[in-house]
Amino acid sequence: MRNMADHIVDIVQNSLRAKAWKIEISLEEDLSNDTCSLQISDNGYGMDKKTLNEATSPFFTSRTTRKVGMGLSLLKHSAELTGGFFALSSESGKGTNVKAVFKNSHIDRPPFGDISDAVYQLIMANQETEIVYNHKTPKGSFSISTSEIKEAIGNVSLQNLQISKALTDLIRNNIKSIQ
Repeated sequence: MRNMADHIVDIVQNSLRAKAWKIEISLEEDLSNDTCSLQISDNGYGMDKKTLNEATSPFFTSRTTRKVGMGLSLLKHSAELTGGFFALSSESGKGTNVKAVFKNSHIDRPPFGDISDAVYQLIMANQETEIVYNHKTPKGSFSISTSEIKEAIGNVSLQNLQISKALTDLIRNNIKSIQ
């Protein structure tokens, strides 16, 4: 993964495969503690203890289409490489929580990438899933959710070109304003 946006998309795809109908993504920059935290929580199938213990091994995957699973192991490695940490908790039938904390000023902290496009694409591609995105920096915070969007636009389709453009601009401008 080249950046935080890639990590977010990868972990959210895991949540979607686990049939989560609610996914919360939080990204927080805390300059006073020199940290950047990424947390993704879902209410999907969750993992049993055996799967949880193996989940960060690059040579383990629960998928049948391939023999390796790199997403969690790469996120863990990236966080630890910067002097940060990684935590994974899950319970069968209750969901999963992934947290990666990076030392913000470390040269190896992945850049953010195009977070606004990643969030937009996740919402547009998974309209029946409640996706909540929270972003906090020393300059402020921004939050958006699928249900907020649907409430604001009423019966108008998210596929409507004007809605799509407005949503793209809303996410991009709000994230830009707090960076």
